[in-house]
Amino acid sequence: MSMQQTDQIARGGFRFRLAAALLALPLLAGTASAQAETTLRMVLRNDLATIDPVSSTATFARNHGFLVYDQLYALDSKGEPRRQMIGSEEVSADGRQWRFTLRPGLRFHDGAPVRAADAVASIRRWAQRDVVGRALAAATAKMEVVDDQTFIIELSRPFALVKQALARPTASALFVMPEAVAQTPATEQITSAVGSGPFIFERDQWRVGDRATYRRNPDYKPREEAPDGLAGAKVASVDRIEWLSIPDPATAMGALSSGEIDFWELPPPDLVPVLETMPNVRLEPIDPVGSQVWLRMNHQQPPFNDPRARRALLRAISQKDVLDAAGMPPEDRVEQCNAFFYCGTPLESRAGTEGLESPDFDAARALLKESGYDGRRVVFLDAADLFTNHAATLVMAEAFRKIGINVDVVTTDFATLTARRNKREPVEQGGWNLFITVGNVLDGGDPLSSLYLASPCQGGLSGWPCDEKLEELRRAWYQEQDPGKRRELVDDIQRQAYQSVPYAPSGQFRTRAAFRSNLRGIRPTTVPVFWGISKAAQ
Repeated sequence: MSMQQTDQIARGGFRFRLAAALLALPLLAGTASAQAETTLRMVLRNDLATIDPVSSTATFARNHGFLVYDQLYALDSKGEPRRQMIGSEEVSADGRQWRFTLRPGLRFHDGAPVRAADAVASIRRWAQRDVVGRALAAATAKMEVVDDQTFIIELSRPFALVKQALARPTASALFVMPEAVAQTPATEQITSAVGSGPFIFERDQWRVGDRATYRRNPDYKPREEAPDGLAGAKVASVDRIEWLSIPDPATAMGALSSGEIDFWELPPPDLVPVLETMPNVRLEPIDPVGSQVWLRMNHQQPPFNDPRARRALLRAISQKDVLDAAGMPPEDRVEQCNAFFYCGTPLESRAGTEGLESPDFDAARALLKESGYDGRRVVFLDAADLFTNHAATLVMAEAFRKIGINVDVVTTDFATLTARRNKREPVEQGGWNLFITVGNVLDGGDPLSSLYLASPCQGGLSGWPCDEKLEELRRAWYQEQDPGKRRELVDDIQRQAYQSVPYAPSGQFRTRAAFRSNLRGIRPTTVPVFWGISKAAQ
């Protein structure tokens, strides 16, 4: 890193430490005194910028989705799919015919009953966008409604993970919408947020950059099972939720200390020692496996349309420097993790990682030269409102300059980045070359669900990789019925991924959420959900 960038990160840490002196200030006092005691106020890693969890893979769309919608199946704490809106299923002996029946009494927020037609329309729209949905759709010969409570899926070829697919919780997550809403083209944003979930979105009170509000759904019918991961009973135990925009960490910490907010998903690591000393504040990881920093390249535009240029980036990245710059303490990080499917999981692999134990700038320069890189400007999008993404961008940009890349860091916020990364045009026309995102184990913990591993040549997510061999290996994995044989395929998949480099795993870490000690029911759900959480007097 340059001295200027080092100073920038250091000044940020100094500012955070000074913020402890501000904790007594009533920064949001007017808001706090006006609300009922059963209002839960939260600050998440992003503000709500869109309400469509299909058209956007951003975390804010997913978080909104879990508040207002329900799922057909849901993953429990062991990652196993459990019935959620489904009451029963019947499967043929060969696993090709599936008959699903909804549990009775489900209703949307407007009072309309949830029907099989709503579920089928929702699956079809989701399958146009999501990597898991596309895989299921490609294996489906027929999907149709039988009656108001029943629908069928008939497979044309093996697909071993049907229920796992229907439990898709992240990226373009699968939530059930009313049929009329789900018939919106997947390329267009929906405008309705009517779901059947435990909370109702108050759309007329939504102000981007300020707040989004939700009220308890009095007609929601939870399952009888206890909450377990993302599955089980979704009991709304507070009357109202306010999702507040507080981008300044010092202000957010002051608000948490004074009780003006209740939950802060992602406090910067630099502030954790201060938060640990606060009375009535607790810190706990809600994601036990942790997250990975991912460097995504634009595979359609030079110079990273050449796999040698992408492999050059791999040789220049120091995961230690990335995690150091982000302030991740030793106990909350994996010092070096090159596993595409995360370290510490059953699918952790070292295949294809030879030579990636530490940066090798000479090897990186040689690969870059082989690729024919001509010194052109490389646009690296920087989400400065996310501390991990921002720190990783600055560190990597400096490393890439050292191997001879003409890097132009374009600073923006994450909401703007999520829009710009969909542009396929050259950088001279508003396009891009690189950006950082952070994925948890639900985003990329296996070859089917990994949204940025998928390299389908047609369609796909921002970056648009194309690797037919990798796709063949992925298909072999999710078609295989034997879990042991699926595990054997993981090494082959990772070796091929390190040849084509759809993205670069660049550091694994764990964060801790901070919340008031009078909140009950905070669980390790990997993503933040707010059913089953109650707020006692304090």
